[in-house]
Amino acid sequence: MSQHQSDLTPRERFIAALERRPLPGRVPHFELVFFLTMEAFGKVHPSHRHYGQWMQMTEAERDLHRRDMAGIYVDTAARYEHDAILLHPNPGGLEETMRLIDAVRDISGGDYFLLLHGDTTLAIPDGAGMEALSVRMAEQGDELEREAAGAVNEALERAEALKRHGGLDGFALCSDYCFNSGPFMSPASFDRFITPFLHRLVRAYREMDFYVIKHTDGNIMPILDRLVEAEPHALHSLDPQAGVDIAEIVRRVGDRVCLCGNVDCGLLQTGTDEECIESARYALAAGMQAPGYVFSTSNCIYTGMELRRYELMLDVWRGEGRRPAAEAAGPGRE
Repeated sequence: MSQHQSDLTPRERFIAALERRPLPGRVPHFELVFFLTMEAFGKVHPSHRHYGQWMQMTEAERDLHRRDMAGIYVDTAARYEHDAILLHPNPGGLEETMRLIDAVRDISGGDYFLLLHGDTTLAIPDGAGMEALSVRMAEQGDELEREAAGAVNEALERAEALKRHGGLDGFALCSDYCFNSGPFMSPASFDRFITPFLHRLVRAYREMDFYVIKHTDGNIMPILDRLVEAEPHALHSLDPQAGVDIAEIVRRVGDRVCLCGNVDCGLLQTGTDEECIESARYALAAGMQAPGYVFSTSNCIYTGMELRRYELMLDVWRGEGRRPAAEAAGPGRE
């Protein structure tokens, strides 16, 4: 039996997209991070705050700070119609993370889908670390594999504790693998040092009933099948600045994974209004051909971008991001 969009919470709409159950009405929307909280609300984004004094705070001060953070997340989601929220916890380890989850759930009434970072797989190192990693791959490969396996073990222990605590819906796996030209390591190296650990991580999260969104910028086309075979619920960014065409992604894997993207965040910062509108329209028109689609930028709403440009992108979504009821019919898939 179909359910009208107005009957669903943002969290329920987001889950429907992740499970590739298209619903009538506007497709879901979220941003991996919305950094423009100073311009929008006059408050510094939680991940931009200086936490050097955190250990000196009384618990009462920490609770006020925690509630303020939670309020910013919920206010952002409410104003810009985000269906999901990626949390950036304070220092303090797992216990502090749980307290932030509880604060957001308390303020929002559980209406929003909550994510945490949860990737342990190798990501592109900075310039200073690239040579060292290359040497380790060539000379200390077995040790590197053991470290990768250990990192997965630690992540899964954390996930098990979070599952017992409750309130968290899933993980965003945010290790970047690709430059604009393609993956940062060869296919053989990728299949040794990343693929098995990504597969294990996603599979274990799913077995705990968490949802998984795999993010990576850059040209993912050479490893697209590898990413999808890991079976995340969704792929995020689908980077047009690296030549990734969402229409081609829909054609190749749109029936196997939910897609999130791919409005050109570079154009939102440096392009014309017309270019921003065209990018948003193209992402919507192509993305809505897939059973599961979440409208978003190809990265995040980062510091330095004009808030007006993001709002322009949202105007396109509000006006053109609705699925006809006929397209939303059909069985759900997990």
